[in-house]
Amino acid sequence: PVTAHIAAKGIGGCLRNRLVPHLLSDLIPPGACNLLNSSTIYANNEVALAEVDIYGFDYDYTLAMYSNALNVMIYNKARSFLIEHFKYPEGLRKYDYIPNFTVRGLHYDIQKGLLMKIDAFHYIQPGTVYRGLTPVSDNEVLQLFGGTYHVPLQQDSGFYGKGPKVKQFMDIFSIPEMTLLASANDFFITNGIEYDPVHLFKDISVTIGMVHLKGYMYKWVMEDLDKFILRGEETDAVLHRLVSHGKKMFLITNSPFSFVDKGMTYMVGKNWRDFFDVVIVQADKPHFFTDCIKPFRRLDGNGDLKWEKINSLDKGQIYKQGNLFDFLRLTGWRGSRVLYFGDHLYSDLADLMLRHGWRTAAIVPELEPETKVVSTDRYTVSLTWLQALTGLMERLQTHRDPESKLVFEEWQNEREEVMTKNVFNPQFGSIFRTCHNPTYFSRRLSRFSDVYMASVSCLLNYDLDYTFYPRRTPLQHEAPLWMDQLCTGCMKTPYLEEMSHIR
Repeated sequence: PVTAHIAAKGIGGCLRNRLVPHLLSDLIPPGACNLLNSSTIYANNEVALAEVDIYGFDYDYTLAMYSNALNVMIYNKARSFLIEHFKYPEGLRKYDYIPNFTVRGLHYDIQKGLLMKIDAFHYIQPGTVYRGLTPVSDNEVLQLFGGTYHVPLQQDSGFYGKGPKVKQFMDIFSIPEMTLLASANDFFITNGIEYDPVHLFKDISVTIGMVHLKGYMYKWVMEDLDKFILRGEETDAVLHRLVSHGKKMFLITNSPFSFVDKGMTYMVGKNWRDFFDVVIVQADKPHFFTDCIKPFRRLDGNGDLKWEKINSLDKGQIYKQGNLFDFLRLTGWRGSRVLYFGDHLYSDLADLMLRHGWRTAAIVPELEPETKVVSTDRYTVSLTWLQALTGLMERLQTHRDPESKLVFEEWQNEREEVMTKNVFNPQFGSIFRTCHNPTYFSRRLSRFSDVYMASVSCLLNYDLDYTFYPRRTPLQHEAPLWMDQLCTGCMKTPYLEEMSHIR
């Protein structure tokens, strides 16, 4: 056992410095840092592309990727609405947009005015709670939540991320909304002005909605496509590849036709509609997937509504509104023959997977920067050390002598320092993980998407007969068979054998 001899030698806080160099290198599989690629498609569920005949797409942040400049414009216009329409103090204009302050998937406590990251088990990650632009101490968080980091299910966001007291921000368009919430809260707090966080939340939600509903976002993008639309040539290549292999395609988007037409013409060409068998705009997702009443309307070439009843969905035509039940009836496109791509886990994918059995593909642009971090030597060494240190602690905890307790405490502190969130977003860390658990976002990602990727262009790296196989991740009670799946509960962990002399 680890005893006084260890403590006397100072093998606690400095254990990593002494042992990491010659032991961790033996644990890291050759080429581990190069295994991840941002162009990879990752599988939660087995998907055989050979069985997929129909490909469906959302538009915004799926076929059309936008630059960060759009977030700045949305933030600035919503801030102006807040001041001019809701008569908020002029002092708010001093708060400019802060790039990379927030990440997607965060939760917001509406009554407390707190932005925070929650894990898959509904626990708040310590160190990721912000009131305005200032972090809230862990002790205060515990006081605010009744002595626990746990957020009860009935308070947490519901099926579509909108709970009675807590909202989860799931789409990329929510980044400027979260930043404006943080800025406005900070303004009132730092200036000692009494305000109601609930009113602030509702007013900012309305102002962000006004940016979209009044058409400002559409106008900005259409006036400067070069500035706002990214990687259009990749979208063009994907559509050409699919149609050349005889695949059917359809588009279902909440955006208006004039906006989609301008963007698709820029990326693909004026004949972009020839690629799609069905095009549906202003679909009103997620209600499109659950409402069986709202009928389809056809638009003419000028975007004007036609009055006739829709008895078929024809290629070359543009349809508005409608519902999925009529879509299925008119097309016959059902089940795993269909693969639908979207960026919003709730509005785009959840109902399709759970209610209708379509295959779903989540577009997660954040994979690109995060895989770059995960693929570095620094991260690989830190993660390997974290696993080894956890295994040591698992065994040391059974020893109750004072010296062992002291070493355990030192190791526990080091374990919390090894994987800091600062290697990702400085405030909130990775969108996929808290300190030791998957995030709530990750849980929903694995639940509502069969596969996920950084962009639709990832399809270009695979044959259309390719089958995506998820990793067989061992359950906690199962013995791992591969080096990268070794768990702390397995006595065959190589590091622990190397460390047997300590025991």
